[in-house]
This record gives sequence, structure tokens and C-alpha cells, in this order.
Amino acid sequence: MRKLDEAHLCESVGDSTSTYFMKDQKSVTGLYTERQKNHFLVHSVACLGTEMHLAACPLEFNKGNATASCPGGVLPAVVSCIPGPLYTHSLALKKKLKTTTSVRLKGGTHQGEGRVEVLRGSEWGTVCDDRWNLQAASVVCRELGFGSAKEALTGARMGQGVGPIHMNEVQCSGQERSIWNCRFKNITSEDCQHTEDASVRCNTPYMGFHKMVRITGGRSQYEGRVEVLSLDVNRTQRWGLLCGEGWSTREAMVVCRQLGLGYANHGLQETWYWDGSNVTDMAWSGVKCVGDELALSQCQRHKVFSCQKTATRFAAGVICSETASDLVLNAPLVQQTVYIEDRPLHMLYCAAEEDCLSKSAAKANWPYGHRRLLRFSSEIRNIGRADFKPKAGRHSWVWHACHGHYHSMDIFTHYDLLSLNGSKVAEGHKASFCLEDSECQDGVAKRYECANFGDQGITVGCWDLYRHDIDCQWVDITDVKPGNYIFQVVINPNFEVAESDFTNNAMKCNCKYDGHRIWLHNCHIGDAFSEEAERKFEKYPGQLNNQITRK
Repeated sequence: MRKLDEAHLCESVGDSTSTYFMKDQKSVTGLYTERQKNHFLVHSVACLGTEMHLAACPLEFNKGNATASCPGGVLPAVVSCIPGPLYTHSLALKKKLKTTTSVRLKGGTHQGEGRVEVLRGSEWGTVCDDRWNLQAASVVCRELGFGSAKEALTGARMGQGVGPIHMNEVQCSGQERSIWNCRFKNITSEDCQHTEDASVRCNTPYMGFHKMVRITGGRSQYEGRVEVLSLDVNRTQRWGLLCGEGWSTREAMVVCRQLGLGYANHGLQETWYWDGSNVTDMAWSGVKCVGDELALSQCQRHKVFSCQKTATRFAAGVICSETASDLVLNAPLVQQTVYIEDRPLHMLYCAAEEDCLSKSAAKANWPYGHRRLLRFSSEIRNIGRADFKPKAGRHSWVWHACHGHYHSMDIFTHYDLLSLNGSKVAEGHKASFCLEDSECQDGVAKRYECANFGDQGITVGCWDLYRHDIDCQWVDITDVKPGNYIFQVVINPNFEVAESDFTNNAMKCNCKYDGHRIWLHNCHIGDAFSEEAERKFEKYPGQLNNQITRK
């Protein structure tokens, strides 16, 4: 079928069931002008509204070339569409186009794709891929403000989820406003596993963001210096470099997404080893992104250019990848294994050397006395689509003779005990002295082992287990008074290694300490519950069990 601006549809297609999501590229005046054209290719289109594209609807072609008249003398059909909530710049329209709070996409490389997760009660869960098809996938896409679905994916193609699986054998007609309006079955863990999580790829509007940024000088299309199209003092468009000061993985993530190149493996502040562009002037400085922006122009930056190092070698650069890792903590295991140990100081020399005790330990009467430690086991899973590997190569790992191991990352996790107002009352940290595959799910082979200076990392489908009895696997609570607190663990806190999703890197628990014993409850990863449930958790520690309905 030709494009709509070449040959028009007769107005008989214009019923309410034939509305499709597309980018509105014409003004009202432009639509009127288009309506005056007199070449018609298709007529008598009879869509149900559930089709993936117009060509799937029953229709009739005019014989031969497009004719100058429409059967019955009716006028050509016209459609005017509005962008979804993610794409509109109008604040008023954003308020009108309320974003759904009952379904989301996780783990996708590009906008409008990912693992389907639905909110049931106050808890997010996945959808089993039994009978998963384009009709159901299109309901999800339209509910999120995208177009119809391009693909309905099965077999956890966008990574495995964690937590419950809420739906199985979803059956939609395609006209439903929400996936929750479709028929489905409740399931048990015997019916479906996370290896069967359903995913989608949606049709998304063409925004032209990729034309405003480019990368040059790299060894492949996935790497290079970042150049942006901006206006100079004469209001002329020109390409310019970005100041590398403060440039990080989060800014690089936006560039890779904007160019359709997936995720950022690295955000580079120096690019002296790349060449191949005649652009030498810097255009932007102070670029700061959250990481989920659709384009670099949506990030903050200096209004007036300010950069201490303006040589080309200090321009910002990126290395992109189509896949990324995704680490998540096993929250129930933390809750099940927590306990208090009063550990003698003479057994803590190595831990003190690696800065694993609170500051007051330096004033203790060594080797006499003890430190009170909140101990627990942690299991860190890689549920992404690429192995998690330390940013630094083995040539720069640091050997610690006391414990007899290499540190491949300065900080791998933060362990914090927070007051009810969010301030820290105790903290710990654990350098990743040994990133390895402790265990893997069925069918996945271990690839990383620390022994004998082996490679460090976590394979997709495997997890690294830090037992409660390992040095530094604790928070020093010697100086903490009895009371109610929030216990928090954050993986990869400095975003040193790129992941497809950083929202699930934190875990929180309600904590009750009576001076002798300690309890953790309501342990959950950062994006496991609804926003309302999370607000209640933070405001009323210990009450979340009464707010969450598990079905």
C-alpha cells in the first residue's frame, strides 16, 4: 500500500473502530489541504479496531491506479492523532493523558519494549507466556501510550523477572483498555516459571531524536565521541562536542538509547584514543541526566558553557551495547538470615584494615572488647541479558594480603541502617573482593570463579552468594540505640557498571532493634511494590504487611 500522502482512503474508513496510533505531522490547515486531493487507492475499509495495522483490515482497492473519485461521492478519510504521555511536551496534555499505573515494561533495549509486569494489589509481578499473542501485546502497548504491538515475545526474551507471576493464558480481543480487562488464569509456581515471562515490542512514534546527536571516531558504530547539533552565537546549527567533566554511565545511557544502540557499557570522560572527526569545539557542559530521558536535550546542562578542560581529548564519549546485565538482591534471604553477633576485636584486624567497621572502632581498646554486628547473607542474581563484569580490568585489581583476595571494584554494595527520617545511623560497605558464580539455574553453566586469579563476574542466570559469616558482610551497630529503623542494601551504588535497570538495585526492610535482638520484616527490592505502598512503608515502618494483599 502506498503512503497516505500519495493516495488517500475514502471516508468510509473513518469509523471509531479504525483509529490507529501514529505521529501527527500535519496541522489542521494541512489536513484540510490534504482532504482536497482527489486520488483514491483504497475504499470500504472495515476494521474491528483490533488489527495490528491497516493492511490487516478488510478493504477494497480501486482497480488499476488510484482514481479521481471515491465510490458514492464521499470525501477522503482524515485521521488526527495525539502522542502518548511519554512523547508530548504539553504539560496540560500530560495531565490529561494519564499514564497507566497497572502495567509497565522492564528490561527492554529500546523505548516501547520490555518484559510485561502488572500490578496486583500492591505488588508487581510478571505474565506467563502461555497463549501470549499480538492481541494481548497490543492491549499492553496501547495502555502504555504506544501504538499496536510489533511482536509478542515469549521465553523471557527481555530477561527474567523476580517475585510473583500474576497472570497465565491471557486472552484479549484487542479492544480492551487494560490487560486486566482480558480473560486470564491465576497460576501457581508449578504452572509457570520466570523462564516463561512474556514480553512485547510496540510500535512507537517517529520523533527524530537520533538526528540531534551522533558518535564519531570509534572502532565501530557502537562507540565514539559524542557530538550534538546545537545553535551557535549566530543561530546557525552546527555540531559540537560535550565537556567530559562529570560525564557518567547515566548520561551515556541516554545517548545510546537516543541513537537506538541499546545500553551504555561505559561513559568516558577522556577520548584521546579516538579520531576521525573534524569537530573540535565544545558545545555543551555540565550535562546531567537521570538516565531514563528519551534524548540528551531533556537532561540538565549549564546555561553558560563552563569547562576546565576544553581540549578534544577531554570530550565525552560512549561505548554502547545491545544488551546489559541486571542485578537484583534476594530480599527474602536477607530477612531469613539476619542476626546479631558480638565479635571480639582481636578477630577484626583484617576487617578494620579494609574499613568495614564504624569510625568509633578506631578509639576502641584493641584487642580487648568487641563490636556488635548486624549480620546477614546476600544473594545477588543477574536477571539481565549480559554478564555483569567489573569495570576495571584485572591489571588494575588491588591485592589485599590480609584476606588474600583481589578487589575488582572499589565499592560493590552499600549496607545502611537509616532512621525513620532517612538519615544514616550506621553503615557498612563491601568491596567486590570476589565476584563469581556461586550457583546457577538449571541449564546455565558457571563462567566466573575467583580462585587462582580467575575471571570475576556474574553470568546471566547465576548468582553470587555472600554468606553471613564472611568478613565485612555486616553493618557495625555498636553505637546504635534501640528503636525502629529502615535497613537498606544498594548494589552497584555508584553506577560503575551499566545495567538495564537501576530501580531494582536497592532493597529495604523494616528493622526493629531492642538492644539485644534484631528483626527484619517487609524486605523488598526497590520497585517491587506500588508507589502508594512504598510511601506507606517509609512513613509507617512495620505496617506494610497490613497494606499489601498477596493473591
